[in-house]
Amino acid sequence: MPQFTAPDGARLHYTDEGHGVALLCLAGLTRDGRDFDYLAPHLPPLRMIRMDYRGRGKSDWTGADTYTVPTEAADALALLDHLGVERAALLGTSRGGIIGMYLGATAPERLRGLCLNDVGPDIEPFALDRIAHYIGRTPAARTHAAAAVGLQHTMDEFVGVPPERWYQEARRRFIETDQGLELTYDPALRDAFMAAMTGGTGDLWPMFDACAELPMGLIRGANSSLLSTETAEAMCARRPDMVFAEVPDRGHVPFLDEPESLRAIHEWLGNCL
Repeated sequence: MPQFTAPDGARLHYTDEGHGVALLCLAGLTRDGRDFDYLAPHLPPLRMIRMDYRGRGKSDWTGADTYTVPTEAADALALLDHLGVERAALLGTSRGGIIGMYLGATAPERLRGLCLNDVGPDIEPFALDRIAHYIGRTPAARTHAAAAVGLQHTMDEFVGVPPERWYQEARRRFIETDQGLELTYDPALRDAFMAAMTGGTGDLWPMFDACAELPMGLIRGANSSLLSTETAEAMCARRPDMVFAEVPDRGHVPFLDEPESLRAIHEWLGNCL
């Protein structure tokens, strides 16, 4: 199991596959590198690097105080250093996109470009309330099969998703045990999230604007509760050169194997070369 040591001694899991231009994939708040399994078979030849944030997946649990964007951004740079990668294109889903904007503002020399999957400088309060409702809490369902049915009925932003995909999602979100389902991340992530929300999300537009010299892409689920149409339009107005795709029948977040997502990612990657 490949791991590297972060500056504070935490052991963090990653995968490193392929050769060529490096693509660093950063997942959502409670998720891990497996989120990009759907995308991986559709990528052009390149070096795909995925990191499990501390407290998620197969990485060490290091406590709520360390589950912050600046710490996770530093971990991402430490991984690139560990692998000898000077510059990488960064594809960030939700939390990963916020980390990407942070790196674009603080370490732009390390990025070839930035593609945001259903996230921007303004985050809708309703979406944050929705996250607060479930984060850090184990589901009532006791099996992956039951959790898949629950996802199919509650993820109403998604239309026409086959049951098999929801079962795959359940396996990525939960660990099945004899006692029921367990989370794939440290429950203390809830404490970190609630503490961050106490102060609000702040103004993220300066971070977005700081990425002005980077090739950018934006993918939005047409039914997203987190990234509004108005915010996406404002982002495109500030960056008319940004590759943009809206994915029908998807909410937060698109799976990234949809035709619209793939076209945008391929075009954006071409701009990063």
